Amino acid sequence: MDGLIWSGAAISCLGLLGLVTSIIKVNRARKAGLSDEELRAAVQKVLPLNLGSLFLSVIGLMMVIVGIFLG
Repeated sequence: MDGLIWSGAAISCLGLLGLVTSIIKVNRARKAGLSDEELRAAVQKVLPLNLGSLFLSVIGLMMVIVGIFLG
C-alpha cells in the first residue's frame, strides 16, 4: 500500500502545481490591465486547467486515504 500512498501524493502534487500555475496566469492577466471582456476571456481560458488540476488533487488525496485505510 506504500505505492498507492506515494503515487497518490505525487498525483496530488501535480494537481497542486497546476492550481498554482492557473493562479499565476490569472494574476498576470489581472495585472496586465485588460478590459473586462478580455479579462473574462483570459479567465475562461484558464478554467479547464484549474478544474483539471483540482480533479487531480482530489483523486490523489483519495488514493492516499484509500492506501492508509488498506495499509
